[in-house]
Amino acid sequence: MPTDEGSGAAAPAVIRYTAFTDQPTGGNPAGIVLDAFALNDGDRLAIARDLGYSETAFLSRRGGGEAGEYDVRYFSPEAEVPFCGHATIAAAVALAERDGPGQLVFRTAAGAVPVVTRRDGAGAITASLTSVTPSVAEPRAADVDAALSALRWPRQELDPSLPPKIAYAGARHLILAAASRERLARLDYDFEALRTFMLGQDLTTVDLVFRAGDGLYHARNPFPVGGVYEDPATGAAAAAFGAYLRELGRVTPPAQVTVRQGDDMGRPSRIIVDIPPGDGPITVTGGAVPIGG
Repeated sequence: MPTDEGSGAAAPAVIRYTAFTDQPTGGNPAGIVLDAFALNDGDRLAIARDLGYSETAFLSRRGGGEAGEYDVRYFSPEAEVPFCGHATIAAAVALAERDGPGQLVFRTAAGAVPVVTRRDGAGAITASLTSVTPSVAEPRAADVDAALSALRWPRQELDPSLPPKIAYAGARHLILAAASRERLARLDYDFEALRTFMLGQDLTTVDLVFRAGDGLYHARNPFPVGGVYEDPATGAAAAAFGAYLRELGRVTPPAQVTVRQGDDMGRPSRIIVDIPPGDGPITVTGGAVPIGG
């Protein structure tokens, strides 16, 4: 945390929200600094490391820009990441609670991310982010084998109808589909081996998924590159997964799917993914609630 000795200025406030849930005990916690203009990279990393959440979002209002425009950077306890979905949702809800619902634009390292916040009939605020233009690529067989080895997953336990791909919607994720819910529930991977593999491939998470039914998927996201064993809700991966489903023809756009994540961690999360026709951005929606420090 930066010091304010001799300046008389107070250190920026750090607030805590958990995203993709309506309960403080669910979802994925994120740190948020709504006025991070005076912080340098070392300050930001120190705050993120002290919080220990998978990501902390640092916002700075853009001078001379449109109202509701912010420069946003995301830091894990280990490093900066280009984009984070759950911290985006959390920060947008926090802004809406402070300033009122409406339209925002987050200028991230991955590109401009429009966000719309709204209040439902019960008074709760939800946020919808629209990703940067996504893409889907074929991984090398040797890379899939390396990931499976680190995960301790036999290849025969993959779902052949959902082949491995690398998908991007602001950050890169390797998508691997389990053939059974039981396989997904057993997560016991080699942290250092998977971390080394992911750093070499510029992956943010490995998105492990299981198709539970029409429009419903369960997911788990190891995040060793961020110093976190597992992410309870990963909005960036959900957006990338939406592009993946469209690329493979597993949905007929416009389509909406639900991703359930965090159940196996005791932090249930619900991520709504809207998939438009064509090859354009994916929209991810969720709520967020404040949590204690």
